[in-house]
Amino acid sequence: MALSLSTAQRDGALARSRTPIVRLRNLSKAYEEAGVQRTILHALDADLYTGDFIVLLGKSGSGKSTLLNLIGGIDVPTSGEIWINDTNLTALNERALTLFRRDHIGFVFQFFNLIPTLTALENVSLPFELQGKPRRESEQRARALLERVGLAHRADTYPDRLSGGEQQRVAIARALIHQPFLILADEPTGNLDEETGATVLRLLLELTRDEGKTLIMATHNPEIVPLADVVYHIHEGKLVAEPKA
Repeated sequence: MALSLSTAQRDGALARSRTPIVRLRNLSKAYEEAGVQRTILHALDADLYTGDFIVLLGKSGSGKSTLLNLIGGIDVPTSGEIWINDTNLTALNERALTLFRRDHIGFVFQFFNLIPTLTALENVSLPFELQGKPRRESEQRARALLERVGLAHRADTYPDRLSGGEQQRVAIARALIHQPFLILADEPTGNLDEETGATVLRLLLELTRDEGKTLIMATHNPEIVPLADVVYHIHEGKLVAEPKA
């Protein structure tokens, strides 16, 4: 998978403020399986910075998706704290957590998770409408984003009529429509062929860079590493930072 970013894009990343957007403090997650407690993540401490492209590497079952779900407020930790900017996610009740996630976090999943009964335009505009935005405003922004991902001509198409790459581009547009400051991507190219995956990844990086978003991506693909600002390996429940070259 041949991937690259322009010098200007890389320089722009380096010039960003070094303010932590995500702080993990003594974060642990365990599950009970057949009466046995299994620790997936153990006492993680890390600062993840605004504007960075952060890659989480690890084999299947290592805890990459679990960590993304914790940061995204989809799951709750067994112990420890997760701070996003000045908000302690672990102190929020379920409703407050749902609203925070709706307003500030965008998700891109491996299997797209588009609603099959909605068109591409309706899928993209939905998060904006859930914030109470007028339908006309939501559709205007959705159309603009579909144009940016090269799918303006597919706005009225249902997901089952879209290719895998097209569905993932719709998902990227959906993740950006409500202008979140944090994008979480879980194996976003894992269900695509190599060429399509490279195209989708390049698009995701360009859009998040252009809009000044922080992108955290879980993957098992080492070819993505050279594009990242920071790389963490998840091994035996620990988060290990890869030294910068």
